[in-house]
Amino acid sequence: MILKTPLSVEEIKFLRAGDKVYLSGVIYVARDLTHQCLIEDLEKGKELPFSLSGSVIYYAGPTPARRGEIIGSIGPTTSSRMDKYLEYFLQKGLRATIGKGERGEEVKKLLEKYGAIYLLACGGAGAYLSTFVIEKEVLAYEDLGAQALLRLKVEQLPLLVAYDAQGGDIFEEGKIKYRNLALYNEY
Repeated sequence: MILKTPLSVEEIKFLRAGDKVYLSGVIYVARDLTHQCLIEDLEKGKELPFSLSGSVIYYAGPTPARRGEIIGSIGPTTSSRMDKYLEYFLQKGLRATIGKGERGEEVKKLLEKYGAIYLLACGGAGAYLSTFVIEKEVLAYEDLGAQALLRLKVEQLPLLVAYDAQGGDIFEEGKIKYRNLALYNEY
């Protein structure tokens, strides 16, 4: 299935854990420190440099681009580190997150409550994933280096639905034979 951002609840409600999707459109890259900075800014009354409504956040820390490239390797980081921030962003319209690994039980409940999904990108395939990025812009926190807030435009980024909006869990349902997700030979 092909998904285009911004995402709506209607678009994702039919997705199930284990579904393969190709994501196109604008996504935002943020890690631990970036999440902290975003929350601090919101609590100070500052406006974010992007709308959370229907948005997708990719948990990654890209490497610098080589000459002539848009971005360096952009593999996913461990998503569970961002679990404590998730509800704050879901309340403001975040529709999906992308990362790697399992997340806490509370995350599945939150995704059901707010009508959102968690997508997996293949760990160890950052150079490959960078080929789906067609634009990059630093939006904020440039001083954080690899943790700066980025706006990316992607074209058919291959992902798997890990947790769906109905409580489905790809890890519990035995749909993944290898937890490192070396599944890209099927794409």
